[in-house]
Order: sequence, then structure tokens, then C-alpha cells
Amino acid sequence: MSRLVQPTRILIVGAGGREHALAWKLAAEPGVNEVVVAPGSDAIAREPRVRRVHVDPLDPAAIVALARERAVELAVIGPEAPLAAGVADALVAAGVQTFGPTAAAAMIESSKAFCREIAIAAGVPMATGRAFAAEDRGVAADYVAELAALGGIVVKADGLAAGKGVTVCDTAGGAVAAIAATDGPLVIEERLRGREASVIAICDGRTALTLPAARDHKRLGDGDTGPNTGGMGAYSPVPDLPGALAEDIVERFHRPVLEELARRGTPFRGALYAGLMLTDDGPRLLEFNARFGDPETQVILPRLALPLGPILLAAARGRLNKDTEIPVLPGAAVGIVLASAGYPGEAERGARITALDADGHLPEASDVLIFHSGSLHERDSTFLANGGRVITVVGRGPDLAAARAAAEGATDRIAWPGAQRRHDIGLDLPIAVGAAG
Repeated sequence: MSRLVQPTRILIVGAGGREHALAWKLAAEPGVNEVVVAPGSDAIAREPRVRRVHVDPLDPAAIVALARERAVELAVIGPEAPLAAGVADALVAAGVQTFGPTAAAAMIESSKAFCREIAIAAGVPMATGRAFAAEDRGVAADYVAELAALGGIVVKADGLAAGKGVTVCDTAGGAVAAIAATDGPLVIEERLRGREASVIAICDGRTALTLPAARDHKRLGDGDTGPNTGGMGAYSPVPDLPGALAEDIVERFHRPVLEELARRGTPFRGALYAGLMLTDDGPRLLEFNARFGDPETQVILPRLALPLGPILLAAARGRLNKDTEIPVLPGAAVGIVLASAGYPGEAERGARITALDADGHLPEASDVLIFHSGSLHERDSTFLANGGRVITVVGRGPDLAAARAAAEGATDRIAWPGAQRRHDIGLDLPIAVGAAG
């Protein structure tokens, strides 16, 4: 680690809870003078050494201009949409060291059909399935009959869908209806059974360093009921996927995909996220994402036992050391998402949030972190709920039970009319069925 260099001025592109966690982590590291977040949020701007700039995150030219103006030494792209819009391409072309893949490499997330193509070419185990063009609805419906014998069907919109583009179907008829309701190209896969897990690796084009595994809870309601969301909570570590097994996942899933992408001339530099189903027959791939997960990032970063900035800069430069291990603090983290009424549909806005202080933190809760995704700061120093997922409440403790108790207790103190949350994040839930989001 002694040869790694800490960037002193960092740009983060994005505005959600994941970007808040990144800003919180990076701004507190020795040697960092300023973290600029575009467009950021009211709460992110209240972190020490963090500056918010109102710039469109989907405008590559505007992001490049901001990076030059602030003389940033590292740009970190949070969400998937700026990646698909080519923001990383523009930054790299302008000579800015960038942690985040090009649009071509980010197709591993922006196109589920491309993800299947790459994974199959790389020999990565995944669900049986096929991709279909928008005009092939009839052929797709016929394929449903073939998959029905495997016990269930998953219909996925091919493009970006903010974690909500997946329909899990119990019957062939339900799958045919889901196909009819899905716009554009799509992917149809068998429904896998097991427990989901998220394994994210920091990548420099060929080398991948393993981050602690996490488990996301996609469904809106307790007991994994209700519609898919962007994620209603997460926890780390994952008891059934300890560090050694997570490293094995990266060896079997991430590194072959990195090699395949590099072979095609689209090397991947950024956070490569594997959404997995841990089945009785071993781990199977559900999807790859081209960035840090949300809400997984909120529970992973507080567990890291080293500065993150130097590793991200080394990855951006293509200079990771393959023998490096990322040390982890003892203990656990559990994050509970509070969302507005109406989410994951049309969310209500403007409700006043209780209990938070003027900086968006929870007073007298040293074992709790608050990361904001969709809130606004009022002149009277209160916060308003202003989106779908509004905040992630992260409890920390010596084990999952203690971390969960801290998160639950803190979340119980925070409220606004119509707020939605789950009460089972971090519990050993029944075996799941489905295919991520």
C-alpha cells in the first residue's frame, strides 16, 4: 500500500445514498483536500471537505469542464446512467483519471443481452435463458413453454431499469403477460432458487480486488414480498459467503469477464458488481452491474480498514497489484432504507422528516450513519422527503445482531407521513426465488 498515491481533489458524479457514502468515506481520508459532488444533494454538501456543484451528471461536456475547473486528480462515477451516457469516455479523453468504465464496457449492465453474451463467452455459470429482440415477442412466448418445465420464469427488460426491470413469474401465462408488458428487447431466464448475494470487485482492466460481500433486499415488503425496488436494505458480512468464498467468486466470475472484455478491446476499469444466487448447485450469476451497488455501498464502505482513494486511483490508472488484499474492520453493518409513500411507483414528495439534525444526522447515535438518497434541506434546518428511496440508516456493531439492533433502533426514531421500510433486513430469511433487478 505504501506505493499507492492518495488523490487530493476528487470528483464524484451522482446524488444518491451510494454517492453520499463515497463522499463520506473519501473526504475523511488523510491527504484529501476536497471532494466535489455533481450534482450531489443538500445532505452530501454538509459533509466536511465536500462541495456540491449543480451540474447535470448526464452531460459529459459539463462534467469534463467541472473536472478541469476544480483540477481533480480522480473522478468517480456512481450511478449507471452517466456511465451509459459516456461520461467516463469524455473524462478519459480529457486526461482525467476516472474510476468508472467506458460506455462500451458498461454495456455489461446497460444491456442484459450483452451481459449474457459476455458471461457465456467467459464460461461464467448463470441461469438458462435467451435474449430476444423487441420484434420477437412470439418467439419469446414460445420459449416460455420450454423453460416452464424448469419450475419458473424470469422476464427482464434488456436496458437500464433502476433495479426494477425484472418480473418473476410463477406460471407460463404470467410470463407471457410480462413479455407483453415489457417494452423493447428482453431476456428470459429460468428462475433460480437460493439466497442472493452481492460481490463487488475493484477492477483496473485485468486485475480485480475483492470487497466484502453484502446481501441486498430487493422486494418492498417484509418476507421478500411486494414489487422489486432499487433495494430496501443490505448487510455485510454475509455469513454464508465469508471472505475466502468471496475471493473464489471473484476468481470464477469477475476475472474471466474482465479477460473477455479486454479481449474485445473494451477493458473494464471500475466497480464490477456480480449479483449472484447461491443455489444448491453452487453460485450462479443473476446479473453484472458496472458500478458500486446501492444500498450495498452504504454497508461495505464503513467496514473497510484502509483509505479507498488510493485504490480507486490505482484502478483508474490500470496499476492495481493483484496480490493486494483489502483489509476489513471487525464487526458488521446493517442498512435499512426509508422510502416515500408510493415507491417504487410515483413517490410522494414534501413530507417533513423528524429526528434528523441540521446536517441530516441522527443525534446521540454514535453507532449509526445516515446516508441521504432523496431529501431536501429546508431553511428552518429540517429535511423533507423528496424522492423514492430517501435515506439509508446504517447500524454498526460487533456482529450482525448488534448492527441490526442499532439500525432498527435508529430507524424507529425517524419518520414522516407514509414512510415505507422493512423490518427484517439482516434476518435469515427463507430461501428466495428470482433474478435480481
